[in-house]
Amino acid sequence: MATKILDPSSSPRAFLGAELRVARERAGLSQNELGAALYVSGSFIGQLEAGTRRMHLRFARQLDELLETDGFFERNCEAAAKTKYPDHFAEAAKAEALATAIREYAPQLIPGLLQTEAYAREVFRAGHPTADEEAIGELVANRLERSEVLDAPTPPMFWCVLDEAVLRRVGKSKKVLAEALRHIANLVRQRRIIVQVLPFSAGMHAAMAGSLKLMSFEDAPPLAYVQGMDTGQLFDDPATVARHTLAYDLLTANALPPRESLALIESVAEDYEHDQHA
Repeated sequence: MATKILDPSSSPRAFLGAELRVARERAGLSQNELGAALYVSGSFIGQLEAGTRRMHLRFARQLDELLETDGFFERNCEAAAKTKYPDHFAEAAKAEALATAIREYAPQLIPGLLQTEAYAREVFRAGHPTADEEAIGELVANRLERSEVLDAPTPPMFWCVLDEAVLRRVGKSKKVLAEALRHIANLVRQRRIIVQVLPFSAGMHAAMAGSLKLMSFEDAPPLAYVQGMDTGQLFDDPATVARHTLAYDLLTANALPPRESLALIESVAEDYEHDQHA
């Protein structure tokens, strides 16, 4: 196998996954057989090959030994692990970029993929009050770069449920939130995303514990991601993913229909615009 080191500016995780598939097939092993040798599931191997999961150094060393790849995976593992995102979100960000469908529940903030520059800046400034402008600018740029997935030639199907709190949580400027809500409304009217609002009147619901993101892929099992303050966890266990999927389905059942949700979003944006002008 080639001894080259991956270029971090390319897509190292996808490249590493493709090389793993070649090496596995060359060894005459199925995904389940290789997974059993590593004490992981065959679906986990499939996710490594699809690039939706990061290859940890421990697995890289074991793969080199099992597949007799002369240290290839260990050498390239460090390059594949390089990311501009926090450790707790790095794997989810990579998976998000490869997903064919993304369904997300946002309890407090507009989802990162839908944020405007001004809104993202307010969010990061609130969380990093002592950071300099250069650091904030880098965080904002990374977040806006993620949203480019919606502009791809074949973008993922993006369906989100916004808690009504998202529409009501104003930062320093009502103008910023109004602009952000108008951006969401425009994406809906362009039929690029599906949005529902979960109103306060819905009461208690299935995702009271926090945010939820579900991701589906063409050649890999689905994933669920839950996130808290400086923490996040990616799940691939079928039972866990099914449980989170049910929670999301219950949210959509209790949320306003898409047409009514759009009307509410635009109405709230108009109210903020009127207040700002006043």
